[in-house]
Amino acid sequence: MRKGGKFIVLEGTDGSGKTEQFKLLVKRLKREGILAKTFDFPQYSKESSFFVKQYLNGAYGGWKDVGPYKASIFYAMDRFDISPEIKRWLSEGRFIISNRYVASNMGHQGGKIVNKKRRLEYFKWLYQIEYKILEIPIPSKTIILHVPPRVSIELVRKKGPREYEGGIKKDIHDQDLKHLRQAEKSYLDMAKMFPRDFHLIECAPKGKLLPILQIHKMIWNYVYENFVRR
Repeated sequence: MRKGGKFIVLEGTDGSGKTEQFKLLVKRLKREGILAKTFDFPQYSKESSFFVKQYLNGAYGGWKDVGPYKASIFYAMDRFDISPEIKRWLSEGRFIISNRYVASNMGHQGGKIVNKKRRLEYFKWLYQIEYKILEIPIPSKTIILHVPPRVSIELVRKKGPREYEGGIKKDIHDQDLKHLRQAEKSYLDMAKMFPRDFHLIECAPKGKLLPILQIHKMIWNYVYENFVRR
């Protein structure tokens, strides 16, 4: 990768508003004269997400039937499909912003593994699959937007059912509120276990979600200081 190539990923617990923050960050970079290449995972409009859509819509049963390892492979192959394009942009020294990436697997699939030791084993397995075997690009940094479960659950309920291509039904993860709590633990675990890879931003430090623009400012300040100004 040529000097100057940067790959920033925005992740977050449910209800954190990561998609809105993703859009705001891209717009801010543009105002600063940086035309970022963007990616949004899963790629629901592409054939590479076929198994992801089948899984989310319950075609293989509930998430307990599928399990974290098989489900992770569905998502990994979707990222693998676009990885040559990501590598090309990085080799040209470009700035890349992605809405979700490998850490989404770590958070949501890792949340299904209650035992911390086994969850760490899963994290290591996933790193091996994605970054060593499939050789997808490793982000420069993944920013995790953290919202506590008690706030997250209320925000998710207000959003209503999610729809994917074809107007199909609600995400099987959102049907289990316990999963939101476990996913939050998994996101916090990965931030502690791999501090070089992740940066955690508290979006509801006092139990109430901060204003959108305030969260954006926190994200921008971090990105600017660590990847734009340098």
